[in-house]
Amino acid sequence: QRESLLLPIALYLDAHNAADLNAPADAQAAALRRLLARDLGLVLLDTREVQPGLGVHSLPIDVDKPTPAEQQAAWVEALGPEAGTGPARLAGQFNLNLTTIQQVARAALPGPPGEPLTAAAWQSCLLRTRPRLDKLAQRLDPKVSWDDIVLPAEPEALLRQISAQVGQRATVYDTWGFRHKMNRGLGISALFVGESGTGKTMAAEVIANDLELNLYRIDLSAVVSKYIGETEKNLRQVFDAAEDGGVILFFDEADALFGKRSEVRDSHDRYANIEVNYLLQRMEAYRGLAILATNVRSALDPAFPRRLRFIVTFPYPGIPERRVMWDKVFPQPDAQRGHEGTPVEALDSDFLARIPLTGGSIHNTALGAAFLAAQAGTPVTMPLLLAAARTEVRKVEKPVSEAEFRLPSAVRARREAWQVRLADRASGEEMALHDIDYDRLAWHDVDDQAMAQALDRSVERARQANGALTTDLIAAELGKSRGLESGEPR
Repeated sequence: QRESLLLPIALYLDAHNAADLNAPADAQAAALRRLLARDLGLVLLDTREVQPGLGVHSLPIDVDKPTPAEQQAAWVEALGPEAGTGPARLAGQFNLNLTTIQQVARAALPGPPGEPLTAAAWQSCLLRTRPRLDKLAQRLDPKVSWDDIVLPAEPEALLRQISAQVGQRATVYDTWGFRHKMNRGLGISALFVGESGTGKTMAAEVIANDLELNLYRIDLSAVVSKYIGETEKNLRQVFDAAEDGGVILFFDEADALFGKRSEVRDSHDRYANIEVNYLLQRMEAYRGLAILATNVRSALDPAFPRRLRFIVTFPYPGIPERRVMWDKVFPQPDAQRGHEGTPVEALDSDFLARIPLTGGSIHNTALGAAFLAAQAGTPVTMPLLLAAARTEVRKVEKPVSEAEFRLPSAVRARREAWQVRLADRASGEEMALHDIDYDRLAWHDVDDQAMAQALDRSVERARQANGALTTDLIAAELGKSRGLESGEPR
């Protein structure tokens, strides 16, 4: 106080996170009110909203962030002409002030050798928009692309439209002038509807990966509070933090937050309805991409669909989609990432596709079979996959008959043929057999001649090693007869 009277200085107070300085129960607001009651000279008070009751000598000044056009001009000035179309892309996605733009540009100049200037600035913007969300949401690391997701043509086309609209917002809103005709609804919101495991979260990751944006799944345990007004406060922090861009908000199990408003019978109903009303307003005002996911569309409040730009239905996968999923589910060798890929042996994706599982359940089945194979020291085989599939079916309580797991007639015939051939060899040549897995051998689609040749080579190798005839020996020779080594990823 003394310094403010004697020296030509002003006091700057950052109250940006204070909701209401007049709230009587807020200790921080009360302390700030007592400070402002003193004679402090010139005080600059930074708040999110206009605060009434500060006294007759207060002068509210509204300070907005630069418009997208002003931000684009700032990016052009900061990055220079070599940035090309980068400034338009940066201004269309990120909502930053001029100081931050200059700081990002200085960090990007000069960038790593061979890296485009805009790419370095883009990554810096992503990092700057991340920290404020980490307490209320979980950041997902998108690892899947359009090649990984398997959907019918219509929902996939809608997903690509969502990605395209986010990428072209600067052109439509600013260059073509739609921003001047709209004061709300500038963001893009989508509802993903489908059973658990049909690919809703994966689709959000694909879009985030395609757009090179951070993906945050809202943590309901951190957002929803039993105390009145706290849920809205937490939601405001989520939306406000995401307004700077670079973020896709993903509300999983959205019906828990966006449920139907009910008839008011007591104070609990009234405050629950206030939460839904607040969400409706923020969804409409939010300028980024928000994705809602639910298993039951009817559980959502009827007012939400009008505020959604896209509704994407994820159907239960049919046999053609499941066949493609099985073909893609096992990792392939990748020298760049340093992994060998999953060793598989004689898999029949046509047969596996008959089992009615979702994409999520197919992934779980493949993962379970991989652990069984690692424990057994073998490649992933059909018997291991069928055992894992039975476990998955029981877990999800899917009504699947045992007929779905019944071996095809050709496989049963080959199993019987292997039993006869190996019994003859064991008795005729006094060859010891060690835990032969006839089901594993039967899934190798080979004719009688290839079967006999593989058995001859296996017997010869067992004699050279002075050991017993094993399933691994025979399977390795069967792989050679089919033109690939057993254990190589398909």
